Amino acid sequence: MKPILFNLNDKELEKFVTDMGQPRFRAKQISEWLSRGAPDFSVMKNLPETLRIDLGKSAETLPVKIVKKLQSSDGQTTKFLLELADSEQIECVLMRTSYGNSVCVSSQAGCAMGCKFCASTLLGLKRNLTVNEIFAQILVVQWELRNDNFAKKPIRANGDPNNSDVSHIVVMGTGEPLQNTQNVIGFIERANNEMGIGWRRITVSTCGIVPGIQELIGWGRPINLAISLHAPNDELRKKIMPIANKYTITEIMDAAWKFTDLHNRQLMIEYLLIGDKDGNLLNATTDCAEQLVDIVRGKNCMVNLIPWNAVAEREFTSPSGNAVHRFQDVLIKNGIHTRIRRERGTDIGSACGQLRISGKC
Repeated sequence: MKPILFNLNDKELEKFVTDMGQPRFRAKQISEWLSRGAPDFSVMKNLPETLRIDLGKSAETLPVKIVKKLQSSDGQTTKFLLELADSEQIECVLMRTSYGNSVCVSSQAGCAMGCKFCASTLLGLKRNLTVNEIFAQILVVQWELRNDNFAKKPIRANGDPNNSDVSHIVVMGTGEPLQNTQNVIGFIERANNEMGIGWRRITVSTCGIVPGIQELIGWGRPINLAISLHAPNDELRKKIMPIANKYTITEIMDAAWKFTDLHNRQLMIEYLLIGDKDGNLLNATTDCAEQLVDIVRGKNCMVNLIPWNAVAEREFTSPSGNAVHRFQDVLIKNGIHTRIRRERGTDIGSACGQLRISGKC
């Protein structure tokens, strides 16, 4: 297997370069290209052509590479199928919005959580991603934003047509971030230190790994936390989310409120609205809405309602628009800040619950 230069520290990269008979300053040049997300050595135009060719034969640039890229019909969402050095595959998603360029990154190859409504867990967990593998997803997307033609079409933050930087991060791709907490923390620290992405523009989503939330509390950075709740009581939650057999809603929410109180941050509660295979409302009844109100009343939170996105292998249905709005009305009448998420990229399988490890990107 070829060495991945992005994974080398400064001294190791310098040794690699000098062992090729090159002067030490070439290491700095290469490092600058790597920090910009250069996908291969051919783009490193300030290096001699012969060196670029030799590097291409003997090394790789980044720990991830693009296998396939899909663009949504509205031009605002791009899904990347990425391959790791060991041939495992992950996905990340670029979402162009009025407030900036947001990237949803994966933290694991696959997922062990087994949520009944989700595609990401269908093949189980393969492994955790390293800090470099998570961070490289951002660099890949930023390189594409700055260099590829598709980057010239999207909405731009503040109306600036030249804004081609990643501005927001959500750790909400394949995998459960808080089963890989230390590497996720390491990634966030790098995104903040090396790319200048503020803590308050970074969100970590969890299905409720209580020890992981406690680690975030101890870490002490004022990032955003999202809880994938999807049910208002433990009995119903156990039917669709196996993690509910380990942590109760009370345990999860107690940890989440402690996190938000520490940083005075608004907690985001993700709530998929699901019907069973016969079209009967599963967790989207007005009674479920009333139970959810009891959980969040008086708290600093926002409930993000997400009509279920189709996954071929799952026998669920998406509730009607009327059912979704009836659910939301209950929350609004009780003073709960709520919104219905506008799903992005459903036509390319990049919406909530649709990401998977598969070459069928």
